[in-house]
Amino acid sequence: MAAEPQQYTQRLVVLGAAGVGKSAIVAQFLFETFTEKYKKTVEELYCTEYDVYETKVRLDILDTSGSFEFPAMRKLSITNANAYLLVYAIDNPQSFEEIKSIRQEIIDIRGEAGIAKLPVVVVGNKCDLEEKRQVPKEDAELVVELAWQHVFLESSAKERTNVVNIFKQLLHQAHIPCHLSPALRRRRASLPVTPSANGHLPPGGKDEVKPSMRRHNTRRRSSCKVQ
Repeated sequence: MAAEPQQYTQRLVVLGAAGVGKSAIVAQFLFETFTEKYKKTVEELYCTEYDVYETKVRLDILDTSGSFEFPAMRKLSITNANAYLLVYAIDNPQSFEEIKSIRQEIIDIRGEAGIAKLPVVVVGNKCDLEEKRQVPKEDAELVVELAWQHVFLESSAKERTNVVNIFKQLLHQAHIPCHLSPALRRRRASLPVTPSANGHLPPGGKDEVKPSMRRHNTRRRSSCKVQ
C-alpha cells in the first residue's frame, strides 16, 4: 500500500501601506499579469495547491488592505499567519516607516520569539522607478538584514523583477524548498484573474465597504523540483 504523501500548508499574509504594489506582486506571481490601474483592496485570499513529486503543498496568500479601516480583520490576519511578506515602495519613504510599525504590530501580537521563528521577507517594490527612489537600498538593508534579521529584496511588480524569488525565499524559510520552474509559471499564467466584487472599494468610496474577503481557489499539478 502506497504511503500517504507529505502535506505542507503555508498561510502567507501580505502587509504594507496602500498603493505600494502588494496586490500587483501577488497577481504577477500567480497569473503573470500587471495593471497600471490601482484598486484599493479590503482583503483577498488566494488558495493554491501544488503536487511536488510525493509532496502536496498548499499555499494560502492573504492580500490585505493597506488602510487601517478594519483593525479586527488585520489582527486576525496577523494572528493566523505562519509567514509574512512586508511590502513598501522605494519611492515612498513613509511606506517604509509603515513597515516598521507593521512589524512592531506583529511582535505585539506574536511576540519577539514568535516572529523570530516565522518566515519573513521584506520587499522594496517599484525598483523600476530608480530615478524616483527615496528609500536608499543600503539603508533598508541595514535595518532589515542586520537589525531585524529578515530577508530583504527589491522587486518590480511591473517588470516582474524578483517576484518569483520572493515566494521562493518564503518557502525556503518554511523548509519547503521548491524550484519554481517555467512550466509552473506557464500554468499560473493560464489561470483567469477574477475581479472581486467584495475585495475592492466600490466607486462610491469607503463608506460603502463592508469587511469581507473574497476567496480564490486554484489547483494544479506542479513541475516543481524539490531541491
